[in-house]
Amino acid sequence: MQFSAIRPKLLRTINVATVTTSSSPHHPSSVTTSKRAAEQRCLALFQDHTCNTFPKLAQTQTHILKLGLHNNPLVLTKFASTSSDLDAIDYASSFIFSPDADTRLYDTFLFNTIIRAYAQTSQSKERALYFYNAMLDYGVWANKFTYPFVLKACAGLRVLSLGQSLHGSVVKLGFDDDAHVQNTMIHMYSSCSGGIEFARKVFDGMPKLDSVSWSAMIGGYVRLGWSTDAIGLFRKMQMVGVRPDEITMVLVLSACTDLGALELGKWAESYIEKERVQKNVELCNALIDMFAKCGDVDKALKLFRNMSERTIVSWTSVIAGLAMHGRGFEAVSLFEEMIGAGVAPDDVAFIGLLSACSHSGLVEKGRKHFDSMAKKFKIVPRIEHYGCMVDMLCRAGQVKEALEFVKKMPIKPNPIVLRTLISACHAHGELKIGENITKQLIRNEPMHESNYVLLSNIYAKMSHWDKKTKIREVMDKKGMTKTPGSTMIELDNEIYEFVAGDKSQRQYKEIYEMVDEMGRELKRAGYAPTTSEVLLDIDEEDKEDALNRHSEKLAIAFALLNTPPGTPIRIVKNLRVCNDCHSATKFISKIYNREIVVRDRNRFHHFKEGFCSCKDFW
Repeated sequence: MQFSAIRPKLLRTINVATVTTSSSPHHPSSVTTSKRAAEQRCLALFQDHTCNTFPKLAQTQTHILKLGLHNNPLVLTKFASTSSDLDAIDYASSFIFSPDADTRLYDTFLFNTIIRAYAQTSQSKERALYFYNAMLDYGVWANKFTYPFVLKACAGLRVLSLGQSLHGSVVKLGFDDDAHVQNTMIHMYSSCSGGIEFARKVFDGMPKLDSVSWSAMIGGYVRLGWSTDAIGLFRKMQMVGVRPDEITMVLVLSACTDLGALELGKWAESYIEKERVQKNVELCNALIDMFAKCGDVDKALKLFRNMSERTIVSWTSVIAGLAMHGRGFEAVSLFEEMIGAGVAPDDVAFIGLLSACSHSGLVEKGRKHFDSMAKKFKIVPRIEHYGCMVDMLCRAGQVKEALEFVKKMPIKPNPIVLRTLISACHAHGELKIGENITKQLIRNEPMHESNYVLLSNIYAKMSHWDKKTKIREVMDKKGMTKTPGSTMIELDNEIYEFVAGDKSQRQYKEIYEMVDEMGRELKRAGYAPTTSEVLLDIDEEDKEDALNRHSEKLAIAFALLNTPPGTPIRIVKNLRVCNDCHSATKFISKIYNREIVVRDRNRFHHFKEGFCSCKDFW
């Protein structure tokens, strides 16, 4: 129905009500008064906060029907809002838009409430778009409050073309200069694949930027993993004098966490204190997560102990942090303390716990807690939990047990589980089994380059150079390349990134001279390079040279050149540290009397006096 068809009837109704003033009990004015009284009685049911369960919501619906308010937009708006709070918006919308509903009086406010409710759901965001279209079909005009809700739903759906279409409607209706609409549009674009440049264009075109605008753009960079850009934008935000709020600082801490930038994270903590940014539980959790993942798990634990209010996220962040640092006994103890405190674990808490058992070789404890998930806590294990169990058995050298475990799993193993098995087979000499699993993985994922690299590594260990060469030829034919290893290091509030054979740094000549010196000192100390993992079939000397150019060795050389003797070195690797670099770093820590903290894709390695914190490595 078109709005033009509804509007005259509404005007006529208003005119009749205006000119008629009789006090007869059946007169329209009396009916209107009665309707308003009924409306107020019904609204009171919501305002008294007594409608706080689904059965009470159903009772309120009965009152609405009895009082004849089933087409009253104000009452229905409140009903929809309350239903949303009770996670029952589907129930509300089926009532509001039932086949016998008279929708001619429905207004923008009612539609906005329903659209917002669906935009806030995790699984039904597309329904927000459905009701936005229904709103237009009914001839009800959208306003500047409509589009932030619709754009938020679009952000959740991550469909760029849909977002661009909505942007066009916003411009046509003249809402593109509204700050709230613009901020939500930044969030929408930065949530869609390929939309970050559009987000930045909206951001740069805004005449006035508030903390929400800056946070939206910083958040977009953080979600993409462009953490350096996020930090750079935050610094610009400071330069122009916009005061960040707790949301901004959570995002900044997330960027620090991603970069492994501990010093920058410490600065962010002091900034929060100095500027008296409100330390709500989310910000405290972000601080804990940052310190744990940037290498200072003791500080994370201290912050956790000082929290006046803790959520499951608080507990899980510390448990996962302890797991990453190989402090499994402490992680298990904290998990048990959480249970004792009456906090029910969720599936994420169990991932942290099982990971802790895996990294610390606590096989029996891991089995016990895995079994307790379903039996005691009624949590159905997901593939991530099965993956932790496979990883735990593999790290303990129980490869055959891991294979049996996978065969008995009630769900199909994903590629990550299979790659864990393959790596274990490679490390523990079960090469034929590893070869068979890798071939199966390649059949399932013919365009995933890491599968070919795994098979190439297995053939290298088997000294099957002809097969290894064929794998490389297949990769070249398919246009595949091995994901380049990169290592980041923070120095004087700057992030430096190295890749294997990197010569982009200003000091690259001095860095390579330092690498050569390290090589000489390593040999003198008895270090023997692990050349079997080098992908090329070349002579041993060239293999050793290739290993010396790995990104983590370049980063360590850079640190040795630019930091005072005896100070710790902290680096972040995007991939798993290879066996050779792991072995070499143990020697380097002793030779140069440095504690070297390496965060790789899986965990932290603390190298000191020739030893690593991890009990074993494969």
